[in-house]
Amino acid sequence: MHSVSIHIVDDDRDIREGLAWLFDSRGYHAATWESGPLFLEEATQRQRAWGTAVVLMDIRMEPLSGLSTFERLVQMGCPWPVLFLTGHGDVGMAVAAVKSGAWDFLEKPFQDNMLVDRVEQALAATTAQKLASERDIALREALAGLSQREREVLDELLCGHYNKTIADHLGITQRTVEFHRANIFSKLGVRSAIELAHQLGRLQTAAPLSSGTGDA
Repeated sequence: MHSVSIHIVDDDRDIREGLAWLFDSRGYHAATWESGPLFLEEATQRQRAWGTAVVLMDIRMEPLSGLSTFERLVQMGCPWPVLFLTGHGDVGMAVAAVKSGAWDFLEKPFQDNMLVDRVEQALAATTAQKLASERDIALREALAGLSQREREVLDELLCGHYNKTIADHLGITQRTVEFHRANIFSKLGVRSAIELAHQLGRLQTAAPLSSGTGDA
């Protein structure tokens, strides 16, 4: 059994039950909702408790459309990928939803395996994004913990300077540079200046690196 919830929001009972059976049979926990408001009410209260989830939602529902329900989820800061299930005449709305941040849409009728594949792709991408975000947060916290001198050495390293050049620029010994360099690598969890540049390039934090205060 996967520790993932598949939330099926559709006002068609047959579709809800069919999709619930499909995902239950694949080892997921499926929950069904007959309207957007019912789903939103529960999601507001239990968002954290639900953990990792994917939302499958019909785009045309009453009394609240799938698109409007999705907009409410975005306002809530909902972290789950949303896949819209749409009829032929609603493709335009589904495309607009994807442009607004929905993961994808499938046009009815669709093959079961295709739907499961899309859900698993969404889960994989969301998991990777979450891990990357956690790494970025940890790296930013580590950067904030550098001393002023370590920040100065870091700036020099990012310019591609060797230890001797850094020592001359900062008026310290090469051994002191090596000491700070080792501390920087340890704190930021990197093994080389190249890896360091790659990590910080992803964060695009060149400007803040020289700010702050600390011990020399």
